[in-house]
Amino acid sequence: MAFLQNWTPMLAIKPDRLLADLEGFAGIGADPQGGITRLAYGEADLQARRRFVEQAEAAGLTPRTDAVGNIFARRAGRGGDLAPVGFGSHLDSVPNGGRFDGPLGVLAALEVVRSLNDAGMVTRRPIDVICFAAEESGRFGLGTLGSKALVGRLTPGMLASLRDPQGRALGQVLRDCGYDPDRLDQARLRPGDYHAYLELHLEQGAVLESRGLPVGIVTGIAAPTRYRVTYTGRADHSGATPMDLRKDALVAAAELVLAVRQLTVTHGNPTTVGTVGLLRVQPGAMNVIPGEVMLGIDIRDIEAEGKRRVAGQVRAAAERIARDSGLAVAVEPLTDDAPVPLPDRIRRISAAACRARGIPCVELPSGAGHDAMYMAEVTEVGMLFTRCREGISHNPAEYVSPEDVIAGATALAETALRLAEE
Repeated sequence: MAFLQNWTPMLAIKPDRLLADLEGFAGIGADPQGGITRLAYGEADLQARRRFVEQAEAAGLTPRTDAVGNIFARRAGRGGDLAPVGFGSHLDSVPNGGRFDGPLGVLAALEVVRSLNDAGMVTRRPIDVICFAAEESGRFGLGTLGSKALVGRLTPGMLASLRDPQGRALGQVLRDCGYDPDRLDQARLRPGDYHAYLELHLEQGAVLESRGLPVGIVTGIAAPTRYRVTYTGRADHSGATPMDLRKDALVAAAELVLAVRQLTVTHGNPTTVGTVGLLRVQPGAMNVIPGEVMLGIDIRDIEAEGKRRVAGQVRAAAERIARDSGLAVAVEPLTDDAPVPLPDRIRRISAAACRARGIPCVELPSGAGHDAMYMAEVTEVGMLFTRCREGISHNPAEYVSPEDVIAGATALAETALRLAEE
């Protein structure tokens, strides 16, 4: 860890403490296959959030929880009523996911606060360690729900319409967890509520590894357009129905899966990506022709025009395939977010922080969405990436080396400290 040689003794990240935190949280929701499942508002997620609150209080922070479960743990500053600097991430996971996606940002932020405590330092501005609720889309089919609530993009109608695979509405799930979705409007942030927001995250790609660098400074965040497409045909006996009389919804869905890939390549930018990540077949029996199939489609880009172009082509293809097959189709837009460029000012501060601590870094875009993209609607935002092995994420094989964990936390600490002293 040669990059730590120039680290100011007054504010020393404790590697063993941070790594022990990551290991401890990895045991919450651990799967037999080696991954982690902490679906939003499920028992494992709530257990992790309770542990975070306990650790935040032990570090002298004052936590509060809003109407949808976002947690804000504040460390007071010495400058009176100045707007705070916020930093953090999320603790929920995809099904059978990895141990770093989300917890790395939350626990590194908590470690920064502990390091400030160890050094007896009080920043000019308050600091909030933020644990966002429901960042992943695995339970309700739509992600970043907590940060959407902060900017008014989670509506009362969505509380009723968003349902998990068991049919439970988001609003009822929130009530069952002890939250108060009737106070949704009180969760909103206003411009000026935060001086800045920072987020540390593993890259979820292989750019840093390919360049042999531990840390990246994010230039912008790609945004998704998502559709739920449902083909409805007719469920029939697989043996008794001739091929020319079938209305097979899965055949149509298969055509659309291939079309998403082809249209992304032919109509998108080099940075455009299209994915069919969800396929639900009804009735799901080997001897029954599928009568209904639902697809979940995700199209992303860091440039709005390329994403818009591909999304329009995919929607047109879904409708054309239905007409050609004699099926009914419903195309439901789930989200259409705008890519978010991150401000030069925060990027320059992060670059200076890395130089001061001898941490090699490079600028790069984020192909994945993050809570930071919504925080950018109310304050200046910065993001830092750590290198991850082979770019693997949302997978039990997700891995960030101890050295890179500490490099990222160190860059986060120095950036946060500089912003908190402004």
